[in-house]
Amino acid sequence: MLNFLKKKKIVSVVHLSGIIGNIGGLRSGLTISNVQPLLEKAFKLKKQSAVALIINSPGGSPAQSSLIYKAIKKFKNKKKVKIYSFVEDVAASGGYYIACAGDEIYIDENSILGSIGVIYSGFGFNKLIKRYDIERRIFTTGKNKSFLDSFSKQKLSDTKKIKNIQNEIFKNFRDVVVNSRGNKINKLNKELFSGSFWVGKQAIKLGLADGIGDLKTIMEKKFGEKIKYNLIQPKKTFLKNIFSKSTNRKNIFDQNNMIEEIFFYLESRNIWSRYGF
Repeated sequence: MLNFLKKKKIVSVVHLSGIIGNIGGLRSGLTISNVQPLLEKAFKLKKQSAVALIINSPGGSPAQSSLIYKAIKKFKNKKKVKIYSFVEDVAASGGYYIACAGDEIYIDENSILGSIGVIYSGFGFNKLIKRYDIERRIFTTGKNKSFLDSFSKQKLSDTKKIKNIQNEIFKNFRDVVVNSRGNKINKLNKELFSGSFWVGKQAIKLGLADGIGDLKTIMEKKFGEKIKYNLIQPKKTFLKNIFSKSTNRKNIFDQNNMIEEIFFYLESRNIWSRYGF
C-alpha cells in the first residue's frame, strides 16, 4: 500500500545536440544564448531528483563550450541537484567539455568520447596566386591585422601566436577534465590529452565515462521505476517556423538559403566525419 502511494521521482531531461557555436547565417548551433533558457526550465523545479543531459556533439567553439559548462555548474551548485550526462553518438572536444559538467557520465558501447585538444585549420593560397600572377594588396592600421592571411606566406610570428592561443585554451580544457573526473582518470597519461578519442569500454577504462547505460536504465537503477521525465524542448523561432514550411514556396530568401545550406552541410560533414559519421 505504501509503494502504491509513493510519489514518482522527477528527472528533468535536456537535449544538447549539434555543433557548438554560431554556425553562420540564419543557423545557430549550441550556444549559451539558446541553451541558457533550457537550463533555466530544467532547474526550475524545486523537488526533483536529478537533471539529465543527453549529449550528441562533435565539438565546436571553445568559448561557447566553456560558457555552457559553467552555466550548468552554476545551476547545479545553486539548486543542489545531481547531474547525469548521457552520451549518444559523440561527445568529443567541446561536446566532452560539456559532458564533464555531469557528476557521472554514461555512454553506449558505440559512443565516441575524447578529442581533448584544440584545433585550427585553414588554407594557404600564396603559391596559387603567385602562379597566376595575382597581386595581393592588404592595407591595415596595425601590423597584426593580417594575422594568418590565407593569401600570404605563413609567418613564424603568426605560427607562434596561434600556438600560444591554442596552448592557453588547451590548458583550460585539461583543467576542466582533471577537476571533473578527479581520481577516475590518470592525469599523467599523455595519450589522454593527445587529442585522440575512444569508443565505449575503452573510454570507460581511461576514466572518461562511468559506465554503459541509457537514460531510462540508469535513472531506474538510481531512483526506482516510478520516474516522471520532465522533457525540456527548445522553442521554434519565427525564422525557423518560416523555413520549416513548404519548401516549394518561392521567396526572396531561396537562393541565399540554399547557398547557406550547402556551406552548413559541408562544414558539418567535415566536423562530424572526424568521428566516422
